[in-house]
Amino acid sequence: MVEVIKPDVVIIGSGVGGGSVAHQLAGSGAKILILERGDFMPNEPENSDVEAVYTRKRYRTREEYQDEGGTRYRPGQYYYVGGHTKFFGTAMFRFRERDFEEVAHEGGSSPAWPISYQDLEPWYDSAERLFGVRGQAGVDPTEPPRSAGYAYPPVPHEPIIAEMASKMASQGLRPFPMPAAIDFGPGGSCRRCGTCDGFPCRFEAKGDAESRLIRPILNHPDVTLWTNAQVTRLISAPDGHISAVEMLREGQLLRIEAKTFVLSAGAINSALVLLRSATETYPEGIANRSGVVGRYLMNHHLTGLLGIMPWRVNETKFQKTVSFNDFYFGLPEDPAARGNIQMLGKVKGPMVRASYPWMPRPIADLIVNHSVDWLCMSEDLPRAESRVRVLSDDRVEVAYHPGDRNAHIRFVHHVRSRLRKIFPLVLSRPSGIKGPVHQCGTARMGNDPAHSALNELCRSHDHSNLYVVDASFFPSSAALNPALTVCAQALRVGAHLRDRWRAGTLGAQTDEGATKPIS
Repeated sequence: MVEVIKPDVVIIGSGVGGGSVAHQLAGSGAKILILERGDFMPNEPENSDVEAVYTRKRYRTREEYQDEGGTRYRPGQYYYVGGHTKFFGTAMFRFRERDFEEVAHEGGSSPAWPISYQDLEPWYDSAERLFGVRGQAGVDPTEPPRSAGYAYPPVPHEPIIAEMASKMASQGLRPFPMPAAIDFGPGGSCRRCGTCDGFPCRFEAKGDAESRLIRPILNHPDVTLWTNAQVTRLISAPDGHISAVEMLREGQLLRIEAKTFVLSAGAINSALVLLRSATETYPEGIANRSGVVGRYLMNHHLTGLLGIMPWRVNETKFQKTVSFNDFYFGLPEDPAARGNIQMLGKVKGPMVRASYPWMPRPIADLIVNHSVDWLCMSEDLPRAESRVRVLSDDRVEVAYHPGDRNAHIRFVHHVRSRLRKIFPLVLSRPSGIKGPVHQCGTARMGNDPAHSALNELCRSHDHSNLYVVDASFFPSSAALNPALTVCAQALRVGAHLRDRWRAGTLGAQTDEGATKPIS
């Protein structure tokens, strides 16, 4: 039996994108239904148990994807209220002004966005305040213009990280406090517990989408959250509108009708929902007349570097307090090699053994006890052949073809050479798409409906009451953590939807800001 209910707005996903839109709409008078595939994260000792999180993969999905060769794997996807922010490392950077422009790279180019940094700047400020981001303006050498400083001071360095910042500064680099969404300081709930990056927070100190966006609006009479609600497809009407969403919940197939739909399931899963919604009218999937849905998958080039101090133990609990952008626009002698340098959360022995199962426990523990852990991040270029697709038997294939990899390798080589002036030994390990922590680009926005799925407000070119608001809208990945940019654009889109609701035009065929579908 199919149950039918009728909210005004259905939001699919409770992460940064969906949560930010819901936060803006709450109180507008629109009846909002948030559908979350997972449940609330349980508060339990295993939250901070490294063996449970990394070795036993307690919170990771049990579904499987496969690569182009047919090799199947459990992806690093997490389905909980708050989405992937339950596990993120709290880093919340603004993109640079040039990140919104077309930029030439060695292996291709990053396309221009249909919006500018100036369009997002006031929303960046709102997002930082909403998430309680701590930082210091005026010290990042690539920092874009700001209308205001950070509302909260940065998290102070622990002794070894302060020493690292000083030693890198002595090499001519300009360290700055990493902007972090964390409830630290007098009266704050952060205890520097040592398990933050890659872990759920037992003390609700992490500024995640659940604590900052979802829970504050759940008491509102017009907001409803359904957990364990897995959306299977969107249903289109003959006039091109999306008429309903179909989902599985508690063994029941439910059909939810609404005026407007906001898809915010993450770049991979949002693309899968759109592709699985194919019909005779839309054989390539919903919102996909351009053919870009599922394509241009990006994930950043990420390489971890472990600087080994043989005669010292690193007792740092929260490493992620310093960052460097001196080479964000390229090395002086190699402009194509570029990116951001920041700290990883403190690496633990089981994390190493999860990647290298053959390594004896005492060896892994010895390495990480003496390591200071760094991350090099470079931009991943959008490539049409890098894609997610649904196979004939409904299996998911992720064909990942990163762009500009060689430039990233040279960037890492340069950073490593600088770290070798501090450490006698520097170990490295790149990461890939199987843990898609920065997944983006699979439903790109743009001004031309022939080459993009969404307009500048994340509204489908093809369906005037469908919005896709997660990192899938990114035309390019930049070289910084994506969460704050997703939040800023989602707040902007949410304000647009709130205004349309109050004007009585939300979901109408002539919704303001719409672009014409491909003829």
